[in-house]
Amino acid sequence: MPKTIIHADGIDIGIYTSDYENEYISLTDIAKKREGEYPGYVIQNWMRNRSTISFIGLWEILHNPSFNCLEFEAIKNEAGDNGFVMTPKRWIEVTGAKGIVSKQGRYAATYAHRDIAFEFASWISSEFKLYIIEDYQRLKKDENSRLSLNWNLNREIAKLNYRIHTDAIKDYLIPPELTPEQISYKYANEADMLNVVLFGKTAKQWRDESPGRKGNIRDEAELNQLLVLANMESYNAILIGQGKTMSERIVLLRELAVKQMKTLSMVSLDGIKQLPGGDSD
Repeated sequence: MPKTIIHADGIDIGIYTSDYENEYISLTDIAKKREGEYPGYVIQNWMRNRSTISFIGLWEILHNPSFNCLEFEAIKNEAGDNGFVMTPKRWIEVTGAKGIVSKQGRYAATYAHRDIAFEFASWISSEFKLYIIEDYQRLKKDENSRLSLNWNLNREIAKLNYRIHTDAIKDYLIPPELTPEQISYKYANEADMLNVVLFGKTAKQWRDESPGRKGNIRDEAELNQLLVLANMESYNAILIGQGKTMSERIVLLRELAVKQMKTLSMVSLDGIKQLPGGDSD
């Protein structure tokens, strides 16, 4: 089922994605602009053109290491002839293409990577392509706005949990005889332990690798990493209160981070808030 619908000049066009980057737009819906009853024939006519085959073949060469270039050359040589016929299914099966996807079942349709879909829309109508791009850009702007809000929210949650974290350090790990310099080191050491567990490097290592960049390693974190970091800070505070050594806590925190990152990678941004308790564990 399409994840999102955009609206272009009275036509609803489905979009789906599995990784938030490579989005696939329904060629079947775009084709309805020209032929509402038999959109599949429109796609096949488009794929009969030599220029179309050259374009989608080059896209595959640039983005698909498994693309069968030998079969592509044979197809390109036949393209444009009167007897040449090409369908999305045949193109995928013969060449191993990934830029075009044929979906079966209840929501059967032909989808294509947005680069290819925009090219198909141009073939349908330059004006119609502009309508598609306009609503697609609106969609991206809305999504980026929601991502920014979610990122900032999780950054603030991480900051609040950091206070819980530092209070636990103060209550259980800092004896009264330590100097201010030693106390500062103790806080930084605990924070860097979390950095190493989650990011694989200390704050200093990140700065050394990122000269001239503003902020710190946590300001560069992804949305899911910030959510896991907030949970790690709370969990570490509990472990400190239980008297766990740092080596014991590293193992437990690493298990938590791996499990939660794996869970979050399998759910959509909308699904995160639906997890039991508001987060994953």
